[in-house]
Amino acid sequence: MHPNLWPLLGVAVIVLGFLLRLHPVLVVAAACFTTGFAAFMPIDHLLASLGTAFVKTRNLPMIYLLPLAAIGLLERFGLREYAQSAISKVRSATAGRLLIVYLAIRELSAALGLTSLGGHPSMVRPLVAPMAEGAAEQRHPDLTEEQRFRVRAMAAATDNVGLFFGEDIFVAFGAIVLMQTILRAEGIEVDPLRMAMWGIPTAISAFIIHAWRLHRLDAYLARPR
Repeated sequence: MHPNLWPLLGVAVIVLGFLLRLHPVLVVAAACFTTGFAAFMPIDHLLASLGTAFVKTRNLPMIYLLPLAAIGLLERFGLREYAQSAISKVRSATAGRLLIVYLAIRELSAALGLTSLGGHPSMVRPLVAPMAEGAAEQRHPDLTEEQRFRVRAMAAATDNVGLFFGEDIFVAFGAIVLMQTILRAEGIEVDPLRMAMWGIPTAISAFIIHAWRLHRLDAYLARPR
């Protein structure tokens, strides 16, 4: 018996809606109705499921929007400019060195399960990227737009690398629990702690490789244009 793949049309609706830059709420609602109808779900059950999901997650927007509003106010009153000014006073600071320090902090905190201590909207955009850009300006006052965007991109990449490879060491990370569950279903018993420990060599390798890329960033910024 072949599985019914028609409910996957909801994924196509989401992709199409975001490509067309439609309103996210309308896109998600349309995807839900598409999946429900494709799965032959009765309309009353579909509406009940949507209502239940809404009740369970109605507080989530406040959790995400309140920190973003606070960060927006800080930026409005000069947080980015202050960060750039503060880091430019440190003579030994470079964009690469600053991002290496952030990479270490991000990876270690993620390894301890503190994955919220960072992120693009809460840390990279208002603090890390402006500080890296300020350090680059302090050494190279004639930064081009291409160099500025490279520094910002590397700041975002540093956060991604630190989080992705650091959280694999945390024993209660969802991916480790998922792998343990799948292996157990196949009759293979694996200790989650041992799985997390095997993430340490990968995390160290990722740190070394990305730190070398950040070192090359300093060389790229020093290259005459």
